[in-house]
Amino acid sequence: MKIAVLKESAPGETRVAATPETVKKFVGLGHSVSVQTGAGVGASALDDQYKAAGADISADGGVSGADLVLKVRRPTDGEIAAMRSGAGFCALLEPYGDRGVMEVLAAKRIDALAMEFIPRISRAQSMDALSSQANLAGYRAVIEAATLYGRAFPMMMTAAGTVAAAKVFVMGVGVAGLQAIATARRLGAVVSATDVRPATKEQVASLGAKFVAVEDEEFKQAETAAGYAKPMSAEYQAKQAALVSEHIAKQDIVITTALIPGRAAPVLVSEAQVKSMRPGAVIVDLAVAQGGNCPLSKPDALVEIGGVKIMGFTNLPARLGADASSLYAKNLLNLLPLLADKDTKAFAPHWDDEIIQGAMLTRGGALVHPHFAPKSAA
Repeated sequence: MKIAVLKESAPGETRVAATPETVKKFVGLGHSVSVQTGAGVGASALDDQYKAAGADISADGGVSGADLVLKVRRPTDGEIAAMRSGAGFCALLEPYGDRGVMEVLAAKRIDALAMEFIPRISRAQSMDALSSQANLAGYRAVIEAATLYGRAFPMMMTAAGTVAAAKVFVMGVGVAGLQAIATARRLGAVVSATDVRPATKEQVASLGAKFVAVEDEEFKQAETAAGYAKPMSAEYQAKQAALVSEHIAKQDIVITTALIPGRAAPVLVSEAQVKSMRPGAVIVDLAVAQGGNCPLSKPDALVEIGGVKIMGFTNLPARLGADASSLYAKNLLNLLPLLADKDTKAFAPHWDDEIIQGAMLTRGGALVHPHFAPKSAA
């Protein structure tokens, strides 16, 4: 199988879909790899390193002759036009954000897989790109918050007086939230967290943080079978908002991470709650790309309201290009056996496998994922 690795063109994107390490393994498995010139520069992977791993380097990445094309983000129109009909394509496609790209891929008869749709089952954990990237995003969110905060995180007792520990509140305890809790704790902050999913209470406690939530009967049923938070009733939201409002007013840093696939991000921090925080406090919004958990946040821009700094990040993993690329590339490497014939090495997705079925967006000229396919096709 001929594999093409393309350079990312999205502004600020530093990641790459294959590292010299994974290229070497692709080649060792019997595949040929072509990497677009400069594709790995943002992730500290140079063309010479890819050559040493066995890849060809070319201006277009060899996309026109590739059986499988790998990227981090969705393809450009030019990249789709250059792909051959029947080729495979894997990336974080953000399908809810642009259906048009999927339709163009289908029209070109590209078999496209969205890495964010890899099922969250134990067998697919090593392929779960959402989790690998969210883990780094949670870590980086705390680092960015510490930079904006302007004070120390740990308590310090000195001859000149005592510096109080920072109070950090993490809202949304998924993969990103858990890593944010762990990172803030390592830096010495007093950490609390909230989530509508009951299972997270024990996870929060295991990391040494305090759990904050209204724990009624609705709360006990607030998780989908896939592990995502369910939308909550207006009554529950009102009770939770009252509890959280009192808590937020006392916090130095709030990090919001709550996302629901295919929906606008839920509002977790209102304007009134922002104004209740003391000057110098910081809010880091990881959901700003889907509207934001705070309605005052703006994509990749710092907003200041009454001395409270609000920063919305649309792509925190790109601020850790080398590590984010390494993990994402390994996600793709682990997926490869389900995309190739074991004997011939040809591109031959295991269509009946639940992992492929879960991630496949387009196949044979049609949108096939149940969230996007026409009802008759689904």
